[in-house]
Amino acid sequence: MASIDKVKIKGKTYLKFIKKSTFMGKKFVFKEHLGKSTASITKEKYLLENLDKITNEELKFKLDFLKTISNKLSHSDSLPVKIEEKAIKINNLKEIKKYPKAIETDFAIKFIFNSNNIEGSKIPENVVKNIIETGNLSYKNKNEAREALNSIDAFEYLKDFNFNFASIKRLYYILTNKLIMENSNPYPKGFKKVDLVVRNSPTSNPSSVEKELENLIKWYKKNKGKIHPLILAFDFHLEYEIIHPFRDANGRTGRLILNKILMQNGYPPIIVYEKNKEAYFNAFEKARDGRKKKYYQFMLEQTDKSYNYLLELLNKY
Repeated sequence: MASIDKVKIKGKTYLKFIKKSTFMGKKFVFKEHLGKSTASITKEKYLLENLDKITNEELKFKLDFLKTISNKLSHSDSLPVKIEEKAIKINNLKEIKKYPKAIETDFAIKFIFNSNNIEGSKIPENVVKNIIETGNLSYKNKNEAREALNSIDAFEYLKDFNFNFASIKRLYYILTNKLIMENSNPYPKGFKKVDLVVRNSPTSNPSSVEKELENLIKWYKKNKGKIHPLILAFDFHLEYEIIHPFRDANGRTGRLILNKILMQNGYPPIIVYEKNKEAYFNAFEKARDGRKKKYYQFMLEQTDKSYNYLLELLNKY
């Protein structure tokens, strides 16, 4: 968060710009004296006029945390740096523009369209936009229309999401409420009761789901603040999808939880793009075979693409 503080010296009022953030238990503080107090200087105006300088100062701070993991994350040393820089810039622009609701909605529409279409939905993005903005479910495929409407409620629920069984089940319920599966039955309640194979890869046995998910949640809580947030988020997502706790909607719930982790740790949310879904599934398979760097590389590329889109939105409004 940024602020402009007033300091009195010998009866005169001076201004000081301060930007603070916390990352993995360490504090970043940037200060700059602005001279005598004047009504023309505001926090937003100063941030905007000095966006690159302030972003670069915080980037120097964040780069210390990348030193030991950059080679683990990517084949390119520059990609993790680009992502950090864009994340910082996005957060600064959100503060300048007070993150209008329109930006949040536009991003959610793009996320929902891509996330649902990865799982087989054929609904066009403009129809998703209309459903979310109007609540109109007159689209020819009522199930896909309801899925889009449920998804915006699930996206909103992330604000109250906690890392426990109740929240994970609640997220699944919101996402699948009133939907019909391919067998014409409603989505079952609770965790899966049948064995599932995804692209020839086995997932956790139904009898092991609760224990494995409990261990994953414990791992997250233990390592939050210790493992770099990008690795924390990507690893949680990978293990969650391997467990595959529900009969269906595992990808959709998993990508929402991935974004919860990123946002909790100061990163903007991301989109996994539908047109890259084959590469997405292949990245999972490579990670399961022990080639995690391929998976991290893919997720970083999606993050970079998502942040470019967010920057476009922020510059638009």
